[in-house]
Amino acid sequence: MAADSEMVSLFKQELALCNVGEGTRLAILSEGDVRADYATAFLEAAEDLGADAFQVNIRKRPGSFFGPGNSLKGNASAIAALKGVDMVVDLVGLLWSKEQTEITEAGPRMLLVLEHVEVLRRMLSSPDDRRRVEAGAKMLAGAKEMRITSPGGTDVVYRLGRYNVVEQYGFTDTPGRWDAWPGVFLYTAAHDDGVDGTVVIDKGDMLLPLMRYVSEPIRLTIERGMVTGIGGEGVDAELMRTFMAGFDDPRAYAVSHIGWGLDARAKWEFMGTSHAGAHSGGQDGRAYYGNVLFSTGPNTEVGGTNDTLCHLDIPLRGCTLALDDRTIVENGRVVPEELRAAGR
Repeated sequence: MAADSEMVSLFKQELALCNVGEGTRLAILSEGDVRADYATAFLEAAEDLGADAFQVNIRKRPGSFFGPGNSLKGNASAIAALKGVDMVVDLVGLLWSKEQTEITEAGPRMLLVLEHVEVLRRMLSSPDDRRRVEAGAKMLAGAKEMRITSPGGTDVVYRLGRYNVVEQYGFTDTPGRWDAWPGVFLYTAAHDDGVDGTVVIDKGDMLLPLMRYVSEPIRLTIERGMVTGIGGEGVDAELMRTFMAGFDDPRAYAVSHIGWGLDARAKWEFMGTSHAGAHSGGQDGRAYYGNVLFSTGPNTEVGGTNDTLCHLDIPLRGCTLALDDRTIVENGRVVPEELRAAGR
């Protein structure tokens, strides 16, 4: 398969941000013919930069899916090969999996790339995105409490300080570090029993990975870090109740990571509104500038032990988020000067 020249050029820009150059040992992880064009373009881009690049292409197993259900599970030889390089480009989706942790703990940095190429091009990051995310991470790491409110009725408090802060700025250049292209945002998690209050998922908010905009409010009651009630009369509330119950796992109701978006290139309205949107995994919503990203389910990505297969990311609009006594996001507007994107 011949590589698309425009894709190769774009991927070279991304790999350069990841400090891929002469002698870098780079592996492209793929499955079957899924994103085969990406794999080919990444190989050519890496070689153009002087990297020692190769592809690990595994069989896509029937029923495999993103995260803990990935096709790499149990493939010791492929995992060993990936542990022996400087960087892995993940075209499969290892996020929240033991396989990802095993590989990155051995030293390789990892970049997840799943979005449509139009999204990758529009949301290509810059060093200034890294600066802003790292500034936000210092604020988040130093906070003891986060409070989130909204005009729709959200009022929830997180007790912080136990888990890691995850910085996503769309590229990775240090050993053992994971990131995803695209997306500029950050998050952490509360103490396991440290979340109490109400979260209202309002009209226009998103349910990911269900790829759905909410049309009628869903009201979550949260006690000691667990969702104890899912209120709402509309189909969205019923869908959420049915989806979570279908995993038959009480850990599905745990509150997971929490953070906010800083990507001024992301489009809230993008999901499902164009041919590229139909292929989106929802990174626009997760990273959208000034959002609050609320989630339920696993917390292994921040250092926890909950590895339930049920995970919901729920980007919320128009919220106010405060760390201790400092307002970070106010009605969807990023407040601290050091976190603001140019022109915002």
